[in-house]
Amino acid sequence: MQEWIGIGRRKTSVASVRLRKGTGKVRINGKEFENYFPLSVQQEKILSPLEVVEAKGEYDLVVRVKGGGIEGQVIATRLGLARALVLQDEDRRNSLKGSGFLTRDPRKKERKKYGLAGARKRFQFSKR
Repeated sequence: MQEWIGIGRRKTSVASVRLRKGTGKVRINGKEFENYFPLSVQQEKILSPLEVVEAKGEYDLVVRVKGGGIEGQVIATRLGLARALVLQDEDRRNSLKGSGFLTRDPRKKERKKYGLAGARKRFQFSKR
């Protein structure tokens, strides 16, 4: 069985997506898709690259995702799926790139600096 693997990241979330020919089943960390991401908005966001390339229901997905919050995991999974689709067929790159699914969001949490309360916040100033 041939499979294509795409890695997606967002903030501290990392998703590994395995794309296989199949009937459209999705398993995330050994759980059903609807149980891991219960909101339909999240499910649609993850599967949107399949709709762009008109391949919904043609592939089974096995996803391993860790770190970060729910929304970061959703976007990391979407990026991993888009990258796996491009590996499977290079002709899909233009349509996925045009929809913004191959763009990695580089924003991360800024580190705390010494002498400050947070990354930029200062401790309260007292004149007297």
